Amino acid sequence: MRRLVVGTFVTLDGVMQAPGGPDEDRDGGFPHGGWLVPYFDETFGQIMTEWTKRADVFLLGRKTYEIFADSWPKSTDPADEIATALNTRPKFVASRTLDKLAWNNSHLLKGDVAEEVMRLKAQEGGEIQVHGSAHLLQTLLKHDLVDTLRIWFFPVVLGTGKQLFGEGTIPRSFRLTETQQSTTGAVLHIYERVGDLSYGEVEVGQETVIFDSDSARH
Repeated sequence: MRRLVVGTFVTLDGVMQAPGGPDEDRDGGFPHGGWLVPYFDETFGQIMTEWTKRADVFLLGRKTYEIFADSWPKSTDPADEIATALNTRPKFVASRTLDKLAWNNSHLLKGDVAEEVMRLKAQEGGEIQVHGSAHLLQTLLKHDLVDTLRIWFFPVVLGTGKQLFGEGTIPRSFRLTETQQSTTGAVLHIYERVGDLSYGEVEVGQETVIFDSDSARH
């Protein structure tokens, strides 16, 4: 089975909107587009390249697809491994408005998005990678379809914008498996899905905290 891997760039207050440029996503009058760019460095680029190369297929929302389709086909240098992966490997797009896709090897998801993604996950292969795609991510989180989170945290606070974890996200626990840091202060955390939450209680005067995994709520 394939694993669904979400990769995203997030501020300290959880905003993932328009990291790459002022006009990337102005929904809601968002004024902070391009907040990631000052933190780009060689380490960040190398990690992103290695990460993208692992993709078997890409899963994108409509807006992210249109941004990618407008830019990545312009990069034809075979040495650009990110561009090569994005331009050649299958891309599945969740959209209610698009009826045709011009970018090479792109396919529209038809019918219920969650059901279509479950079919993709059931197939043999490597990673299904999701980049950006804020609205699509909310659907994936609500249906418990995310296996791995690769989250770049950047040392900025915006106070407004689309959040990675919106209303309707199912309570779940994850395990931190890896951490890397760029020279500019951005930190990558990789989390693997564990499952239901465990709960406990801290009592004043007690030296230990007891966790009861059987008390997980749904």
